[in-house]
Parts: sequence; C-alpha cells; structure tokens
Amino acid sequence: MAVKKPLLKKTKEETKMTDQKIKQKPAEKQLRIKLVRSPIGRPQKQREVVKGLGLRKLNSEVIRKDCPEIWGMIRKIPHLVRVEALEKK
Repeated sequence: MAVKKPLLKKTKEETKMTDQKIKQKPAEKQLRIKLVRSPIGRPQKQREVVKGLGLRKLNSEVIRKDCPEIWGMIRKIPHLVRVEALEKK
C-alpha cells in the first residue's frame, strides 16, 4: 500500500510570486519552415527529416519552436528548406 504525503498549502505570498514568474515569461521564438525543393531523389534519411518536420508538399509551411532539436533537423536539409525566424507576441 502506498503512503500518501500530506498536501502542502501555499501561502498567498508564494502564490503571488509564482503568478509573477508565469507572467514574466519571455516571448517564445518560433521558426517558419518552408519546403522549397522536392525530396524526390534524395537519400531516405533526408526524406525522413522532411517528414519529421511535418512538411508534406512543395511550398508547404510549418511553424515550430526555436530549439536545438529543430535546428539539427534543418541543418540536415538546408538545400531543401527556407527558414524564417518569428517572434511570438
């Protein structure tokens, strides 16, 4: 049988501090990725990266968050995509 830990109640001051931290989040950066060249005739790995980014047809666009994982995928296929940085308001 699992032992339940008692719930700790937050004071009003702690609640205000956590609310302020949430409100002060910096604007999240995003990337608009557009498929400008066809993956037909490219190696299987490159086609899988295109699919992994969520791109389907030529000139299709997706918006992804700006993070190292996405940039790693973009670096595998820079000759197939065009990338534009966006700032989320």
